[in-house]
Amino acid sequence: MKILKDLEVLSIPTTTKFRGISEREVVIFQGPAGWSEFSPFVEYDDFEAKNWLKAAIEGANRNWQNLKKEKIKINATLPNVEPERAADILKKFPGISVIKIKVDSFLSDADLIEAALEYAPDAKIRLDINGGWDLKTALLNLYDFHLRFGDVFEYIEQPCQSLDELRQLKREIPMKIAVDESIRKNPQADFRNFKEFADIAILKWQPIGGTKKAIEITRDIGLPVVISSALETGIGLSHGIALASELNVELACGLGTANLLTSDIVNEDLEIKDGEIAVIARTPNWSKVEKFRANEERKTWWQARITRILESGEFDEYLH
Repeated sequence: MKILKDLEVLSIPTTTKFRGISEREVVIFQGPAGWSEFSPFVEYDDFEAKNWLKAAIEGANRNWQNLKKEKIKINATLPNVEPERAADILKKFPGISVIKIKVDSFLSDADLIEAALEYAPDAKIRLDINGGWDLKTALLNLYDFHLRFGDVFEYIEQPCQSLDELRQLKREIPMKIAVDESIRKNPQADFRNFKEFADIAILKWQPIGGTKKAIEITRDIGLPVVISSALETGIGLSHGIALASELNVELACGLGTANLLTSDIVNEDLEIKDGEIAVIARTPNWSKVEKFRANEERKTWWQARITRILESGEFDEYLH
């Protein structure tokens, strides 16, 4: 298959540790509709990476359709760093009015929120817990956050993994709840009942399986949607940005994460201007591709990974 022969494997350092990694490995390749990206994290098994490959292949073969916006409003993304680093990171997101912060607990991260608000006093805050709390821990932490910071929170993203705990938490707290992992780790779920435990749906272009799947989920779930990234390069981010345009998303999206990499690899800059990013297709900058090209061992590893996934039984149309 052409994807296996013509792919480029890149390894790009991150500006700070994000999800515990300091190097981001990605695959880019070209199809009839343009450039696409396949970049599930290396620790993901083939089953979890399958949707990412569906999105990547779709992106290379499906032209963008029914775009409704020329620019997409974005949020700043603040990793779990020392509070004194917050301002330098947030400077990379000019004009933003929403800040997403990854947190572990009130005790460990209240000062980080304070630092973010000191830099942008009028910003709304999104807390991302990645499902790290049980119900009791969520109630204790969110009570403390609300007591200290009041109504500054736009929403709390995936505070618990369990849908039952999310349902109960939604009844108990004054903040809105957004779900990410509950959607992308259960792509075949019946999303029509998600209003019972969530107020907002987070969709990520690669992890959920591409644009057509995102449109289907948006229709079924009946909640406001935010499109977010999976720490992609400008190639993958452009597909997420186009998805936000096609869905006419009004909320700020988590698609300004290219600056969490030490360098992007596209010709067309993902410039953040007045808190927005332009909806345009992007292409590889070959001098940067050469700079960050991974060694042959890593290319072989990724080719083997793609081959296994393609042979899993759901990609027959791409094998002939």
